[in-house]
Amino acid sequence: MARILRIGVISDTHGVVHPRVAELFARMDHIIHAGDVGGAHVLRNLESLAPLTYVDGNNDDATGEDIVRFELAGLRVLLTHILPRPLKPAPRVLDSLQTQPADLVIFGHSHLPHHEVVDGITYFNPASAGPRRFNYPISLGMIEVQERGWKAMHVALDERSVDALGKYMNQMSR
Repeated sequence: MARILRIGVISDTHGVVHPRVAELFARMDHIIHAGDVGGAHVLRNLESLAPLTYVDGNNDDATGEDIVRFELAGLRVLLTHILPRPLKPAPRVLDSLQTQPADLVIFGHSHLPHHEVVDGITYFNPASAGPRRFNYPISLGMIEVQERGWKAMHVALDERSVDALGKYMNQMSR
């Protein structure tokens, strides 16, 4: 059986590394941070667990509009902080997708969990792993890439967020 590549996805930490992150990302082969990191200490913490790819968010002394493109085990990824919506991505995102296709668009900013396929592209927002905002969940994502495909999932970081993930999932397309 072929080896599974495990990717941890996190966003909107805002300077906080949740105590469960080390446990959940301990066996990851790669980590992706979708912006609003909140300090170099967060990046160092994640880099101590696995190789890291990240994009700055609008609270990281940046616009949050940068795009980072990369490939992991054949999975073509577009990473940005501000999308803003899967059914209506920003022109810069659409232009990038027309120039270079992607299988997966990872984004943050909204603090809302999202996992939706639009026009053959999966849009994934792990929600916020930082301080709680409103009644939104605090969570992160995990992606498993296998020889025959890949799957993404959300993981709640506390008990209250289990129900909140379902309640707030894909609200950006409603």
